[in-house]
Parts: sequence; structure tokens; C-alpha cells
Amino acid sequence: MAFTFSAGSLVKARGREWVVLPESEPDLLVLRPLGGSDDDIAAVFPFEPVEEARFAPPEPSDLGDQRAAGLLRTALRVGFRSGAGPFRSLAGIAVEPRAYQLVPLLMALRQKTVRMLISDDVGIGKTVEAGLIASELLAQGEATGLAVLCSPALAEQWQQELRGKFGMDAELVLASTVSRLERGLDLGQSLFDKYPNVIVSTDYIKSPRHRDDFVRHCPDLVIVDEAHTCVTADDTSASAQSQLRHELLRRVAEDADRHLLLVTATPHSGKESAFRNLLGLVKPELAHVSLESEAGRKLLAQHFVARKRADVRQYLTKEDGLADDSLAERTAFPSDRYFKDETYKLSPEYRALLDDAIAYASERVEEAGGRGRREARIAWWSAIALLRSLVSSPRAAAQTLTTRSAAAIAASAEEADKLGAPLNSDAADSDAMEGMDVAPGAETDEGPVKSRLAELAELAEQLEGPEKDLKLKALIKHLKALLADGYNPIVFCRYIPTAKYLAEQLENDPEKKKRGPLGAKTVVKAVTGELSPQQRIERIEQLATEAGEDAAARRVLIATDCLSEGVNLQHHFDAVVHYDLAWNPTRHDQREGRVDRYGQRRDEVRVITLYGDDNGIDGKVLEVLIKKHRQIKKDLGISVSVPDELSTGVTDAIVEWLLMRGREDQDALFSADAFKVSKEKLENDWNSAAERERTSRSRFAQRSIHPEEVAREVASIRQALGGAGEIRTFVRESLGALNAVLRDRGDDFTAQVGGTPEGLRDALASTLGAEVIEKDREIPFRSDPAVARGEAALVRTDPVVGALASHVLNAALDTQAEGARPARRCGVITTDAVTTRTTLLLVRFRFHLTLPSRNGERQLVAEDARLLAFEGAPRNAVWLPQERAAELLDATASDNTDPHFGERTMTRILDQLPDVNGYLETYGDELAAELHAAHRRVRTASGEIIRGLSVTAQKPADILGAYVYLPAATSAAAVPSGASA
Repeated sequence: MAFTFSAGSLVKARGREWVVLPESEPDLLVLRPLGGSDDDIAAVFPFEPVEEARFAPPEPSDLGDQRAAGLLRTALRVGFRSGAGPFRSLAGIAVEPRAYQLVPLLMALRQKTVRMLISDDVGIGKTVEAGLIASELLAQGEATGLAVLCSPALAEQWQQELRGKFGMDAELVLASTVSRLERGLDLGQSLFDKYPNVIVSTDYIKSPRHRDDFVRHCPDLVIVDEAHTCVTADDTSASAQSQLRHELLRRVAEDADRHLLLVTATPHSGKESAFRNLLGLVKPELAHVSLESEAGRKLLAQHFVARKRADVRQYLTKEDGLADDSLAERTAFPSDRYFKDETYKLSPEYRALLDDAIAYASERVEEAGGRGRREARIAWWSAIALLRSLVSSPRAAAQTLTTRSAAAIAASAEEADKLGAPLNSDAADSDAMEGMDVAPGAETDEGPVKSRLAELAELAEQLEGPEKDLKLKALIKHLKALLADGYNPIVFCRYIPTAKYLAEQLENDPEKKKRGPLGAKTVVKAVTGELSPQQRIERIEQLATEAGEDAAARRVLIATDCLSEGVNLQHHFDAVVHYDLAWNPTRHDQREGRVDRYGQRRDEVRVITLYGDDNGIDGKVLEVLIKKHRQIKKDLGISVSVPDELSTGVTDAIVEWLLMRGREDQDALFSADAFKVSKEKLENDWNSAAERERTSRSRFAQRSIHPEEVAREVASIRQALGGAGEIRTFVRESLGALNAVLRDRGDDFTAQVGGTPEGLRDALASTLGAEVIEKDREIPFRSDPAVARGEAALVRTDPVVGALASHVLNAALDTQAEGARPARRCGVITTDAVTTRTTLLLVRFRFHLTLPSRNGERQLVAEDARLLAFEGAPRNAVWLPQERAAELLDATASDNTDPHFGERTMTRILDQLPDVNGYLETYGDELAAELHAAHRRVRTASGEIIRGLSVTAQKPADILGAYVYLPAATSAAAVPSGASA
């Protein structure tokens, strides 16, 4: 027997009620439980009994108090996973976007084929913005698959973000995973056909051998992370790796129907032509159009968004052109970074070793210069490796002195540069970060030279410890000060041996009964490139777990630059110490950006830069590069990259001078002609780049979406799904009614749930961890949506809030449920808030949507909940405005109501409610028309995109709750306050 139920119908099967989904066929029903999520979807075959269901009316004897209606409404809306509004994905994702993060989404939905360059500042949330667009395109059927191209170090973080925040499962396509994935393929099948959503290592896929298969089977939606690494300026020689990355993206972008999102905080990289090449990937015309013209700027504005923190810190305010601040949103970025440059001097023993090393390196460079260019370049890179490792730490120096130089195997001068530069410079290219924190090696020959290096290495090993390594001693001093002020710092080093050395010197070792210099309650861990990206995250989580919740406990992370990009550390750390100066200041900004970003609780992030006063290198790098970079960022509000070749020119001049003149004549360096030329060229080009950035930020400011348009959509979303204030009230009142212990913590609060019903505790245990529930630990609830593990955000998408809402809703619908039931489906309240009898209805409307897309029409069932209120009897109802209905949720009881009178009143009202069905049907049709208009408004790309859109109200609507408000003065049911009711 074939089924005849239409999409959106309510049916009863398997002992519960379900909603019929559009995927159903005559011989197969696809059902979602009423009030359930997509995870609970089931299929029912014709041999199973299925009957039409009517939503049961409330029971008049099951009366709730004045809070019942509000709690039930919020619990219902939190459970929505298929809202009827134009943003199909927002109800089902586990992140509540900031209002400013909707701007790229609105821009994208106005394009038939989405092409975007998202260049918001570091820490604003570009990953969430790209994820929102991807989630929406997939939900609408505009895209059928997703590929994220990123650095292999960031692949697992992307996987976690997509799964945890957007409910998307994506396979990792890395050099280490491909063999396993390919074993499951059919003959001739591409893994990009088998797995619709993938996260792909740009490093792996850019080679021609792998690239061609990817381009042939590439999904129709591609996100490129750190997209600036895939283009180069026209006037610089691109590395082979950059050329491969650019060719990959060029071929991906060639398909005019492919959605492409390029994500980077540094679209310029100091070069206008690099910016143009990036824009050319988004839309070929943008590579050449005049951006001085109004037409050029309008074209760019459709595809480019780049905002500073100052642009979004306060958003949707009267300053943005809105009538009032009712939708204003403040995003809590740290207000500033506090910089402090701290110096140290070398101990006599360390100074002697450095002088010996400089003399040795000078001799080697001079000698090699007479033997040919190849030998000269090998000696040059060996000299830099030796000097940088000596300035870093005794451990790094000893390892470098006994390790063969990477450049030593070069067959030519050019090859020596290719091998030596990545290990010894600090290029801003993120792909070059992996594996670049090893000790670089300085050994080039056998015999006497090797013997001399071994002697120097032995001397270096004898300098370990704060007595002779005064840089370490200075670090301990500054770390103690940070820890005393309540900070949890990250110490960034250049080399793996340095990081491991610092960890050994600073950590406590109970097995050896060794107490570190930072105190017994300070936990120290090191994270380096020796660990895989996943192991790095696990080590950081282990550090946080070991430190625990003790207010006196402190965390210190020692890290190399393997953590300076992509990994978000703001929940665990709030200060940065640059133990080793980077020779490209962009690297410092990347390090600091790991903690100075959205979600950081500290208003002020501290940054300490250690530099040697007398080592001949640090002071000059700090003066010429680091401080200049800070000043430009302070003036502009964003970071402006210095081209790698210019910073290298300055550091080369410093090293050359050091090798020729030694440490004692450093003051004369600034007047040396070669240094002056390099420094002036650097400053001129850097200032020009900063001015271009200043001009472009003003000229290309995001103006394609006006704040009023964002405000309209935000108001619509909050009306349908609920706002922050509603969620806060719901959580506090529900937990209080369920016997949780609440404690205020400033603007936030904590809850202990040991006394709540077992079903709720079980649900929370799966979200927060069994130990938190079993030991009845305090659960922090925070207004800020960016929360750490073990905390809950007061937003509808937080899993803790979801578990609470599910419990409250199920208990309200089940009159036989055990334990406290905060929400009820009906109530009679005597109050001063009304002057005549007023009935408030909580009504659930279901809609059948037909959404056209490039991949065909999609049939969807969506839900909406509305409060409707009327005065008088249902037959002659005088319907009140929406605002008045919502106000009734805040009405307080002025008197107790006699329960017998309340039940009789409720029975009469419920018996008469069929009289309002006509109004509810008309209201449902009006809602459907409003939703149709909203869908058209958001998708204004072309008539082709919109044609075929339809929204139909499914009838009848469900009355979930009915609440009668009686005027206090005339109520015969009033019971004196304090009397038994």
C-alpha cells in the first residue's frame, strides 16, 4: 500500500509523532520526530502502521506559572533545526555568528556564482565567515561538495571547525592519508568523487601528478585559506612552490561556475601587483580594471570585504546610520597590545664563545669567497645559521655546530640559496613554516674545520643554565612577573633545540624531585615541529588539563613558529614572549595574533620582546624592522607586510658588518653606505605599501551591504530564533526551577547541576564530560559566545543550551514526566498587566518550501513559532499587535490564582479555541508571503535564481501553548498573596 501523506504532514508511527519530509516516496516515508533533530530522521516502509496525527491540545489541569509560556517558546525555538527564513543553515549550525559576520554571507547570496576575497583583519573570524557561506550554499543546493585548500598544519583545525560549528564531515586529503583513502576506491574512481567534502593540503595537491585529478573532479565550492601564498608580485621572481600553487588556483578558478572563496588577512603582501593577481583569481576583469574609477570600485565591492577590528568592534549602532541602538552589538576584542622590549647582556663566557664563532665564520666566508660563488654561498648560509643559533640558545648552537649544513650538498650557488634560505630566513610564506624550526646546521667540511666546530659545540654545551646563559635568566625574571600578574604566556623560539632546552630548564619534574624556577603550580610544556599538527593540539589541551581550574595554577607554553599561524590559542593564553627575534616582523604579528583575537578575555594582551644588547644582531633587527612594523600597525590599525627580499637585504647587511667588523664596532653600522641603502629602500617601499593600504582600506571599504540591510536580517533572525537576552533568561530560570545551584560571576554566572533530574544530567555529561557532572563542578555560563572547553555560551546554538532546551520541551509535552517541569503548555495568571481577559497562544507553523538552485529544485519543510494574543472570547477575538503579545511574557502575577478556578477557565478557553482556526490559517498564509518576500530580498542576483521559489503554509497550525491572563481587579479567582492556592 502506497503512502499518501504530503510533505509537512503530522503522522503517528512507532509510538511517537513525526513530520513527513520532502524526501519521502510513495513506498517510503522519511520522517523527523516532532521536536527532534536531523540526527533522529528515520525511514518507514509501507508494512509499518502509520496514521495521520493531530497535535494533542494542552491539558487544562496541567497549569504552569507566569514563566511557563516564555520557557516553552524558547525551548521550542532553540530546538529548531530548519527555520523558515532565507538563511537555510543558521538554525542548524552550532555557532551564533556576529552581525558583522553576516555581511560576507549577504554579499555571497547576491551572486549567481559566488566569488569572494575575504580579507578581514586577524582574529575577526574569517573561518566562520567562509564556513557560513559554505554551509548556506550546501543547504540551499547551490553547491554539492566542498574542498578546503590549506596548509597541512591547519588541515585538522579546519576539519574540527567544520564538524564542530557547521555539522560538516570532511575527509583529510594529506600526504599521510591518501593511501588509506585510495584503498576504499572503486576501479577508476577519484577520491574527490567518493568524498564530497574534503580538506586538502595545498602542499600535496599542487604537484602536477596530483593536481590534474583534483582539477578534473574538483567540488563546485572551494575555499582557499591563506590565499596570499598562492600569488606573487610581477616584479619578483616566484619560487617554484609559489608557481605551482598559483597554477593550481588558476585552473580551479577557470571554471566560471565554481564557487570560490579566497581567505587571507594580508591580501597585499606589500605589493600592488600581487593584490591584482589575487583579484584576478576571483574575477579576471579585476586584475586589470581601473580601481580609481567608480565602475571599478563598484565591481570590486561586490567581491571584496576587508575590515579592521575598529570597523566591527561596535556594529549596528546609530553611528552606522541606524535609527537607534536596539540591535547594537559589541565584540570584545582586546583593546590593545602592551609592548615591552627587554634587554639582556651576554655573560663573559657566552661573549667569548660568540666572538670565537664570529671569527670562525668570518674566516670561512672570506676563504670561500676566493674559491667560487657556490662555495661563497654555502659559507654564507652556514655563517648565518651559526650566528642565529648562537643568539638563540646554547642548545641550538651546539646542535647547529655538529649538524651538516643543508646548503653543503648544493651543486651550484643558486641551489645553495634555495636550500639555505628557507632554514635561515623567516619568510612570511606559510607553506614554508612546516619543518623550518630545526637547527639549520653549520658544518661544511671534514678534518680541522670539523674539529674546530666540535670544540665550539662543547663550549656551548657548558653554557646551559641561567648562571651563564643570561638570556634564560632574563626570561625567568619576566615570566615570573607575568605569572604574578595572572597571565598565561606563550614563549616563541626560532629552533626546536631552544624550545626543548627552555622547557627542561623551566618545568617541574616530580620524578626527579626537581622544582622549576616558576613555582610548583606552573605547568610548562613545549610544542615544536617534531609533533604532528594533531599532536600539537593534544599537547596544548594536556597543558590546560594539567593546570586545571585552580585559580593559582598557571600555564606556560614554549613553542616554535609551527604554532605562529592558524592555531587559535586565545582561550588558554593571554601574553606572548618573543624569546628569539624573527627577521621578518610579519612573523611577530602572526605569533601575537594567536592570542590577540576574538574570544580573548583579557582587554590587554602583553607582548615582551627579549633582545641582546651586545650580540651585534638583535638591537639592529629590533630598531629597523620590528619597531617600524609596530608603528605602521598602530597608525593604520592593521598589519602591513614587508616584502621578504627587503627585510633580507637589511639582515644581510647586519650580518656582513658583523663578520667584517665584529661586535665592538656596531654603532658605526647605521652610517655605513651599504646599510643605509638597504634601510632607505626598505623604509621607502614599506611606507609606500602602508600608504597604498591606507588608501585602499578607505577606497574599498565594504559598502555593497549597508548596515540597515544587515540590521533587517538580524532582526528577522532574532525574531525567528531568539536573541541573547531571551536565552539568558531561559537558562537561568530553567536551571533554577530544576534545582541547580546558581552563582553570579559579574555579568556571567555558574551552575552546579547535581540536584537536577537524571535525564538532564546525562544529556549534559555527553556535552561537558562525565567528570564535570559526576563531581558536580561549577559550569560557567558566559555572555561572550567565544567560550573555552568546559564552558557554555548563552546562545541558542551552544550544545549545553540545546540539551537544556530539549529537556524542558520534552518535559512540557509529557505530563507524566518525573521531576520538576519548568515549562507547561497552559496557565492562568492574575496580573496587573491586563485590563480585560487576554489569551496568549504559542503557535507552531510549518511551511513547505520549494527552493530553486543550479542543481534543481529542493523541497524542504521548515518551522516557525509565533506568539499571538487576543482579548475576549475566541469567537469574538480582538487580536493584539505582535509587540503586545510578546510583552505578556514579562507579565508578573499580582495575585495567586485558585487552581480549581484556573482549571475551569482553561477548559472553557480550550473548548472554544477551534473558533480561532480561521485566523490562524490566514496568519499562516501571511507569514508564508512574508517569508517568500524575504527569500527574494536576500537573493537578488538574477531572475533565473529566484524563479520557481514558493513558500506554502502547512495546515492546520499547532497550538503548543495557551495562557490566560486575568485582570487583578475583577478576578474572582484571586487568592490573597501568601494564602494557599
